[in-house]
Amino acid sequence: MDKKVFVEQAVLDSILSYAQMFHPRESILLLKGKVKKDRLVVTDVQIPPMATHGSTFSAFPLSRLPIDFSVIGVAHSHPSGALRPSTVDLNKFYGRIMLITGYPYQSKQNIIIFDRKGKQLEFTVI
Repeated sequence: MDKKVFVEQAVLDSILSYAQMFHPRESILLLKGKVKKDRLVVTDVQIPPMATHGSTFSAFPLSRLPIDFSVIGVAHSHPSGALRPSTVDLNKFYGRIMLITGYPYQSKQNIIIFDRKGKQLEFTVI
């Protein structure tokens, strides 16, 4: 994927706050936004239906998601602070991008975004 990724500041703040709220369990959110030619813009987050939050996992049943073409990926936290996708993360990939935030969930420096191949994507906060 050679698209430029943009994340609204309010979305970033929501993801970080949600992760802090669930710590030391993992949090999980759906990323919503728009995809245009060479741009992918994350404009909102949504709590997935029937989400579960454990100490080493977070998940939701895909069958419970409504049809919503604005969902472009998933964000979840790593309470360990690790800013890299696990094998499970890559195998459970949903959408175009996955965002991981690691403890202490304070700023952009605690966030990584990657594509379904596990390639890190640079992103800009707007």
